[in-house]
Amino acid sequence: MENQSHVTEFILLGLSQNPNIQKMSFVTLSVFYTATVLGNLLIIVTMKTSPTLGSPMYFFLTFLSIADSCFSTTTAPKLIVDNLSHKKTISFDECMIQLFAFHFFGCVEILVLVVMAYDRFVAICKPLHYSVIMNQRVCEILILLVWVGSFLHSIAQIIPILTVPFCGPNVIDHYFCDLQPLLRLGCMDTYVPNLLVVSNSGAVCSVSFVLLMISYSIILHSLRNHSAEGKRKALSTCSSHIIVVIIFFGSCIFIYTRPPTTFPLDKLVSVFYTIITPFLNPLIYTLRNAEVKNAMKKLWSTRVTSGDK
Repeated sequence: MENQSHVTEFILLGLSQNPNIQKMSFVTLSVFYTATVLGNLLIIVTMKTSPTLGSPMYFFLTFLSIADSCFSTTTAPKLIVDNLSHKKTISFDECMIQLFAFHFFGCVEILVLVVMAYDRFVAICKPLHYSVIMNQRVCEILILLVWVGSFLHSIAQIIPILTVPFCGPNVIDHYFCDLQPLLRLGCMDTYVPNLLVVSNSGAVCSVSFVLLMISYSIILHSLRNHSAEGKRKALSTCSSHIIVVIIFFGSCIFIYTRPPTTFPLDKLVSVFYTIITPFLNPLIYTLRNAEVKNAMKKLWSTRVTSGDK
């Protein structure tokens, strides 16, 4: 498909034009991004090397960590560098690549969270049939569907953008290339492309959020027959999961389920699902898990022992 664009690059305004805020953002975002990548890398290594973490839950957590690292990488490194740059530009092709990767890995993260919720639902509500229902083949098929579904989602997002000619302003009031800011620059009526975007991203975010809330409600309801200690642990785990889910999906729904308009608050809201959530996921889903922490301690002690020999 030949693009009719006369614009070869876009100018990103970033989070702020204030030099002091830019310096603070550079330091803060560098810490968050580094911690996100290192934390998720530690989790991936731990999951792959520990024989005690072979259940489906940890299999899915590995892919959540991969998705978190890649999703954060689609926006954070450029945002960090741009905070110290006078000219914040991105070529048209790089913009399209960023847009595709952002929605691909974002969708992977969303669908993995849904699969994980289903896994917990089966484990708690059908414990006697868990090993049969969630066997290795089923887990692999679910992850394959996650990747295929995410690819189709991203393709469906980028095709409407490629049909829009960009022949005028090239300034994006955002810190990365996203759908709504780009559509505002189009030299045509973008009602139909925007409708496709909202029906796609909006549906993915909203439906997934509803499914997650339903699964957590069923799980919490099933706890009535558990012991007081079991209820306390499960409530502690579920409450932290629900908080992160609300932060992630709440900000996504705010951005992707409304008419074609942008607000100054959009950039700040986007930080929550592009930077904050990938940082929190390792802390919430794994580092608060006793089995994972014990596996990490064993991994660390093994490395230290090997290094001393």
